[in-house]
Amino acid sequence: MLWIILGLISLFLGVIIILYNQLVQSRQLVDNGWSDIEVQLKRRADLIPKLVETVKAYARHERNLFSEVIEKRHAALAAGDDPTARASAENALQRPVGKIFALAEDYPDLKTSDNFLDLQTELSETESKIEMARRFYNGAVRELNTKVESVPSNFVAKPFGFSKRDYFEIDEADYAVPEVNL
Repeated sequence: MLWIILGLISLFLGVIIILYNQLVQSRQLVDNGWSDIEVQLKRRADLIPKLVETVKAYARHERNLFSEVIEKRHAALAAGDDPTARASAENALQRPVGKIFALAEDYPDLKTSDNFLDLQTELSETESKIEMARRFYNGAVRELNTKVESVPSNFVAKPFGFSKRDYFEIDEADYAVPEVNL
């Protein structure tokens, strides 16, 4: 009888250890995904001033747009590690950057500038990388949140401090084509 009780206790502890390790693995995937997003957001933030300076040379009278881009860039950099706040700030930044690309249509010399085209390509590639990193992060968050909420792992998650994480979401307004009024 003692061996049966010891066997059940060992089995119970084994299950707890396995569930705990799965939760740790899921949390690490979420942290890794967020890190990937931050790298790409930083890359975009570094490209934006270069793009603004290139366009400024062609469109000196568009100061309000440039000021808005710089202001939104600073707000995005200051948003921190909260995915909800960061997503909101990054979405606000994306709108005026889209206007800069639309502005290029009014300046034929700008559209053919190698510097502008290189920056536009880099920014476009970075946006694609942000999207891929966001998908990875949101998938990892979904997996962690499922484990935190489902039985039996939720019995392990709560006492060990595992909690749900927020998704990195895009505003509905960002699906629309940017509007430029000159």
